[in-house]
Amino acid sequence: MSKVAILTDSNSGITQAQAKDYGVFVIPMPFYIDGELYYEDIDLTQEQFYEKLTQGGEITTSMPITGNLMDTWDKLLKEYDEIVYIPMSSGLSSSCATAKMLAEDYDGKVVVVDNQRISVTQKLSALEAKKLADLGKSAQEICDALMEIKSLSTIYITVDTLEYLKKGGRLTPAVAAIGSLLKIKPVLSIYGEKLDKYSMARTVKAAKQTMIEALKKDMQNVLHTDNLDDVVISIAHTQNQEAAVKFKEELLAEFPGKEIWIDPLSLSVSCHIGPGALACTVTKKLIDIN
Repeated sequence: MSKVAILTDSNSGITQAQAKDYGVFVIPMPFYIDGELYYEDIDLTQEQFYEKLTQGGEITTSMPITGNLMDTWDKLLKEYDEIVYIPMSSGLSSSCATAKMLAEDYDGKVVVVDNQRISVTQKLSALEAKKLADLGKSAQEICDALMEIKSLSTIYITVDTLEYLKKGGRLTPAVAAIGSLLKIKPVLSIYGEKLDKYSMARTVKAAKQTMIEALKKDMQNVLHTDNLDDVVISIAHTQNQEAAVKFKEELLAEFPGKEIWIDPLSLSVSCHIGPGALACTVTKKLIDIN
């Protein structure tokens, strides 16, 4: 039986400390802030990131540096027979395609999973992969299982300010100005490869209700289940823990008795939407990780 290491990146929201508890490994994502290189959760905390973001720092994301990624693979293969690497969605970054190309030189020992996940859904994939590895599944078997349900997950996000969407070119300055004046709250969706506009709301309360209704609809139309035991429901946020806890109470009113995770949204998404955002997800469960 092969000994399989599970590796993901910090877009999953898994910290280095949590990775040790979970028994997985995490590549820290690099960020350039005002031209200086930082690594998430190594020399850049969530608090430092948002401080620099709100101060107007020029922040750009980058895929994992090739040498760092290969060094990590080489180090893990001294202890493990195979590696399952779960990077962020290929639709949101080129890092997945690069990793697949690099893995070709590892004679099948490194299997890259492109199941189009990000943040809390990516975290779930890593934890499910670890469970399968513990059950004796090979790297390719784990990849095949994750890929089989890759489309059975959706994410909805509402933002507190339109400033960062405008800055990233997702809104024109004129639309952003009108939206800010009217206090419009866009609801964005991530399904598969794309971050897209889903709906518009006039208040945070209306935006949250829109997301709740979207989750209920997706259980039926995307995940094809009405059984809460078949799914994982999560909340993610950008420096908005108090609102996330309140949102959890509202979700529990709609999905009574359901365990609901709350995690910070990954910094790679956060820099495009700013602080104060709320997100929720529903994902088809592959295996019970408890």
